Amino acid sequence: MASTQTPQWTYRGMGSDGKAVKGVLEAPSEAAAIQQLKARGVFPDKLAAKGGGTGLQREITIPGLERNPKLKDLAILTRQMSTMVSSGVSILRAMTIVQAQTENPKLKRTVAEVASRVEGGTALSLALEEFPLIFPPIMVHLIRAGETGGFLDRSLIMVADNFEAETKLRAKVKSALTYPIVVLIIAVVAVAAMLVFIVPVFENMFKDLGGQLPGPTQMLVDLSHAMPIVLPILVVAVIAFSMWWWRAKNTPAVRQIVDPLKLKVPVFGKLNSKIALTRFARNFSTMLASGVPILQSLSIVGATADNQVITNALEEVADAVRQGRPIAEALSGADVFPDMMVQMIGIGEESGAIDTMLEKTANFYDDEVETMSSQLTALLEPLMIVFMGGLLGYMIVALYMPMFMIFQQIQSM
Repeated sequence: MASTQTPQWTYRGMGSDGKAVKGVLEAPSEAAAIQQLKARGVFPDKLAAKGGGTGLQREITIPGLERNPKLKDLAILTRQMSTMVSSGVSILRAMTIVQAQTENPKLKRTVAEVASRVEGGTALSLALEEFPLIFPPIMVHLIRAGETGGFLDRSLIMVADNFEAETKLRAKVKSALTYPIVVLIIAVVAVAAMLVFIVPVFENMFKDLGGQLPGPTQMLVDLSHAMPIVLPILVVAVIAFSMWWWRAKNTPAVRQIVDPLKLKVPVFGKLNSKIALTRFARNFSTMLASGVPILQSLSIVGATADNQVITNALEEVADAVRQGRPIAEALSGADVFPDMMVQMIGIGEESGAIDTMLEKTANFYDDEVETMSSQLTALLEPLMIVFMGGLLGYMIVALYMPMFMIFQQIQSM
């Protein structure tokens, strides 16, 4: 008689006390594993099958190689579903069609499991909620509002619009940061290569010439001597820091320190602030437009703000609104929200069109992010060229300075 073994799942996440936790549990499916973690008060940010069965029955999984779906994948999925649902196609049939067209293997498998639950009578929002690692909270709540209000097709369009706008926002930021990061990496590699391979050649030649080396040249020689020790330590330190950062970057303790710095760092602080405000205004507008209650919207928007400063401020705003204060008045008490945004929201409250004013505010800050990203790119390109040229130029001049001194001595004889 063949024996069956319950699959094991490795997880990593945050406990109810805010501390990072990880471990292994047994569950028949990914959804069951998530339910177990929720019952324990654990909020997972990573869940992977450890493997089960033996021989040819074992499914080989390599953690980290299966890519999680991106916002772009979810935007395409919800856009296709909204088109079909608005055309009269049943939600189950629409999910079956988009599941066949989805390219991401993990999303494809998850959509099939969601469709199976919907076929069994579970509401779409409840089925999506069982997979928090795949479907963000804002998507679940918008779809739930659409199911309750009878406008599921419009709520799916709102989700798609929101994800597409967020994808464009991230693309703008990446385009502004890619060039300086690439140039910096090239500069570091070039300097390390010169110190390891080129400077020792010139050093041997300088020894044959005799005499005392100039200060800049001696400094390069000393750095070259230190590279066999410093370079391995530096590489190990970078790898260790990257591994630690990957695990700890989302923990509350780290975010309480890093997120305020993101808003205060020179030049990029303003960009990060505008990005956070854009995300807040757009998500809040989408939630209110779909009929989600204000307090629930503030809670969801705070959780998806991607900046702990905004999250903390929105918790205080929610408390103030719960006590009966207007949203604009509550926002004015937090320094992170500029006066222009507060005034726009105040006008929206008075006119009964707060979602419209939030959308206009989001579009305004979106344009600001695009303008600032273009300005940063235009400013950083010449600065990085000057930096790299100056660094390499210094090294070349320092290496040839002893030869110049010898030529001067020969000419003076």
